[in-house]
Amino acid sequence: MLKAFKYRIYPTKAQTTKMERTLDLCRWTYNETLAYRKNSYESEGKSISKYETHNLLPKWKEDKPELKEVFSQILQNVQERVDLAFKAFFRRIKAGEKPGYPRFKGKGWYDSFTYPQMGFKLDNGLLELSKIGNIKIKLHRPIEGKIKRLTVRRTATGKWFACFSVEIEDQPKPPWKDGSLVGIDVGLESFATLSNGEKISNPRFFREEEHELARVQRKLSKAPKGTPDRKKALKVVERVHERIANKRYEFAHQISNDLVNRFGLIAFEDLNIKGMTKNHCLAKSIHDVAWNMLVTLTSYKAESAGSMVVLVDPRNTSKMCSRCGILVEKTLSDRVHNCPQCGLSMDRDWNAAINILRLGTQSLQNARRPAL
Repeated sequence: MLKAFKYRIYPTKAQTTKMERTLDLCRWTYNETLAYRKNSYESEGKSISKYETHNLLPKWKEDKPELKEVFSQILQNVQERVDLAFKAFFRRIKAGEKPGYPRFKGKGWYDSFTYPQMGFKLDNGLLELSKIGNIKIKLHRPIEGKIKRLTVRRTATGKWFACFSVEIEDQPKPPWKDGSLVGIDVGLESFATLSNGEKISNPRFFREEEHELARVQRKLSKAPKGTPDRKKALKVVERVHERIANKRYEFAHQISNDLVNRFGLIAFEDLNIKGMTKNHCLAKSIHDVAWNMLVTLTSYKAESAGSMVVLVDPRNTSKMCSRCGILVEKTLSDRVHNCPQCGLSMDRDWNAAINILRLGTQSLQNARRPAL
């Protein structure tokens, strides 16, 4: 099983210069590789593999000697990223989706480089990187298992992180939490409503920072392009965005931890977020709550916590009466479910959460039957 460990690193000014230089040379390699594959197909109708692009690197290093400043496997990984971008492009075409042809990377739009197999080492609280040097690293928790690869990433605010991909042996799962089942209806009024009646309030992190963000963005728009004042104003805007993202990520981690510790079966709606954000009145609020983040974090944590996450069809979960099953039409402003047939009256989201739990248990009728 693969697991990721992320740590903050603190390079010196000289090391920061080297790493930024590495990113810029990686960006150049990415654009050259993309241009070569694009031109080969347009002029000769020939599709180029990543192995053929690897063979171009020695010639490029002769023409551009500064490429020798970068560890060789990092440049090969850059070309693998181009290959993955083309594979995703053709997959979207085959699936009938909007293709999105791979794009060239502009200055400042390449923010990570990867050591796929070697060229790095951890030793006495330092991270040794080939061609860069020994960098101070904050190992806030021990790394488990065998390290397979390392990705060094720069954030928009100039912070650096080391992300280790580690292979660990599959650990025996703890006993499944028999009988502790929950359905979860996510929403905008409340972040989530559980089928047991609990509600998790919506923190609205973006809305809280919206006025501050507007203020710093006005300063950015007034600063002349290419000036130090504009760079300084851009840093402030990026810090506000980073603060919002960090709050949202921490909140989702806390909620997902609580869910997998308490429940054995966790049922979510399989929502089409991209389609929902086409409603311009709700798009900003939907992006702010980040439902997909909660589902993703809960799913991977459930694997090692003795829990199970299931996604159910969201159709009619809000309309259906959880007692008698008839459909009751509602508008977005109707916050109470009132059934004209059985007389059930309850919170709209609570009713939906009960329906989600029912659909979740039905989807697992043939799995873990004794527990259910």
